[in-house]
Amino acid sequence: MDKISIIVPVYNGGATLLRCVNSIVNQLYTNLEIILVNDGSTDSSFAMCEDFSKQDQRIRVIN
Repeated sequence: MDKISIIVPVYNGGATLLRCVNSIVNQLYTNLEIILVNDGSTDSSFAMCEDFSKQDQRIRVIN
């Protein structure tokens, strides 16, 4: 199985970020690398991204 990288741009997406990340994490295809790219969010998006990365080893955060 090939590894697939999914890159998610995050900028003040706190309102929809949980739904977005959950939809990716819950896919049937599990050989994923999920890269969350925070671009200077002024809301709680970065903290949420950090929490996601602690819960799932496939998630990496770039700030």
